[in-house]
Amino acid sequence: MKVEIFSDVVCPWCYIGHVRFAKAAEAFRAKGGTIDVTMRPFQLDPSSPAEAEPVLTMLERKFGGDAGQMADRVIGLGAEEGLELRYDRALSVNTLRAHRLVEVAEGQGLGTEMAERLFRAHFTEGLDVGDPGVLAELATEVGVRDTGEGAEQVAEQIARARTLGITGVPLFLFEGQFAVSGAQPVETFEAAIDEVAERTGQKPITQLAAPADGCDDGYCAV
Repeated sequence: MKVEIFSDVVCPWCYIGHVRFAKAAEAFRAKGGTIDVTMRPFQLDPSSPAEAEPVLTMLERKFGGDAGQMADRVIGLGAEEGLELRYDRALSVNTLRAHRLVEVAEGQGLGTEMAERLFRAHFTEGLDVGDPGVLAELATEVGVRDTGEGAEQVAEQIARARTLGITGVPLFLFEGQFAVSGAQPVETFEAAIDEVAERTGQKPITQLAAPADGCDDGYCAV
């Protein structure tokens, strides 16, 4: 089964959804199934500057005094999945360079590992995932050889996401036909995987679950 995961490395719901989907995928594999995951880029805010700023500063500018409470909610949900989301450290920055690195990693069979490392770098360690030096260190850590390529492919996939009508992430696209959007519960992902395993021959994207928590174009209402 081929699954494409459209996400942004600074989207908390993408991180949570990624972990939940991984649990469901592992359960499917334990039953003898196979799942081939490909990470796909999506920029929540393409206009974000290359210079990083604290995430809380950005959230307060967009959502005012409610930003702290909103962050606390997603921090709690992340903790339930074993994730440490440090909004006191996280930095808001343009993610195009990070997506290019994930694209390079995909070509070397390490796309999922690179994305996971970037999630942790951003949300837990407070690293600037737009900084070329930081990205180079993370690539080395994961075992990715940065060829300097990937920018054209990232642009193509972001354009493809728009063509498919994707406006929020995470979105999980099964076999290019069936979609599950948002950070769904593990059980929902398990049911969707099982259903896709039984269905063939449909071309349009079909939503297999009602939208769950996720990030929409330009912002992330945590």
